[in-house]
Amino acid sequence: MGISIRAYARHRGVTDTAVHKAIRAGRITPEADGTIDATKADAEWARNSAPARSGTQARAPRVAVPEAADIGHDTGRDAGAAALPAGGASLLQARTVNEVVKAQTNKVRLARLKGELVERSQVVAHVFKLARDERDAWLNWPARVSAQMAATLAVDPHAMHLALEAAVRAHLAELGEVRVKVD
Repeated sequence: MGISIRAYARHRGVTDTAVHKAIRAGRITPEADGTIDATKADAEWARNSAPARSGTQARAPRVAVPEAADIGHDTGRDAGAAALPAGGASLLQARTVNEVVKAQTNKVRLARLKGELVERSQVVAHVFKLARDERDAWLNWPARVSAQMAATLAVDPHAMHLALEAAVRAHLAELGEVRVKVD
């Protein structure tokens, strides 16, 4: 048999309302008869409460925090789940991870609103359009300059056009090859 809720509140130096809230929130567990085992409840209070509320100066346990780059990648699980210990987490650790994830999400939203971030699909479409325009400009270049070059060099204009077009196509094919550089 433990002590009453009011006696435990005096023991902790808090109001009995704070103890009732801790019980409802699951931060401490009363005995079957409704009383409180002070030793067990003190350990639960310290483990499951934020340091500012705990009444003790215990340090919060360190929690691995997900990197900002991990936010937004769908790995099939919650972004903060990887940061929690495998055997479960205390309420404080779960809250810490939750707050970090919320802060990182808000940072990404703010960057998007400021125009510092754009949608990946828009970037891919824009780069594709730029590359296509560049390719088309190079493919049209032999037709524009072959006659002038042929006149300057005193060669057949059609042969000059065919030679330039073949050289440009070969060069574009070379540029289109994917080359992986490993340093």
